[in-house]
Amino acid sequence: MHWLTAFLDLAPEDFERSVEFWQGVTGYAVSPPRGPDGEFVSLVPPMGDVHLKAQRIRRGPSKLHLDLHVEDLDAAVDEAEALGASVKQRHDLGYVVLSSPGGFVFCLITHPGSEAPPPPVVDQVCLDVPGPAYEAECEFWKRLTGFEGASVGGHPEFRRLNPPDDQPLQLLLQRLDEPTGPVRAHFDLAASDQQAEVERHRALGARVGAAGDGWVVMEPPAGPVYCITGRSPGMRMLSGDGTG
Repeated sequence: MHWLTAFLDLAPEDFERSVEFWQGVTGYAVSPPRGPDGEFVSLVPPMGDVHLKAQRIRRGPSKLHLDLHVEDLDAAVDEAEALGASVKQRHDLGYVVLSSPGGFVFCLITHPGSEAPPPPVVDQVCLDVPGPAYEAECEFWKRLTGFEGASVGGHPEFRRLNPPDDQPLQLLLQRLDEPTGPVRAHFDLAASDQQAEVERHRALGARVGAAGDGWVVMEPPAGPVYCITGRSPGMRMLSGDGTG
């Protein structure tokens, strides 16, 4: 895997408002729509390659998925299946939809990407994993991505997967106090001044939800909830504060 993209899968009623909101949060440009029905857009940073995209889905609630960019699609699919993934669809457009052992949907694609923006506003995706599936899911994503695993000091319920420096997105896996259910995901945003960033997001239309040790849950005007954390932007956290 040479690149990782986070994808907002947005219900029709959420699509325009959510894309507008994340454009405001990131300051990125929105690409022209593409796809048969104009259902895909990218959030384009002023420097570096795209790592945030959005699509209007036909049905179901808004959520996130990940695109893993690979050189050899067939070999990557074989590897993912050997690690416990299940193929859901082989698309005519040249990508494959899979689910992790815990049921989190992701895609394998061959599109290029190699230069991270400095530093990205959205720099972390947190996978929320029911307790019994946690260890298997951590091992699956560590081996599939090749990212370096690290514990989060003082938070045994979290495990971080740190990418190489030229990648924009790191992964955090959170063990939920839930006995069952599929793995899901949310964005984590780093902030040098967390309270100021919370207020900036409120001005863009988000509402403040629950707060914890180093994180604040935010509810955007449309689309899935996310967290603003106390991590320093651009830093790869091996341990310490600011999880999500």
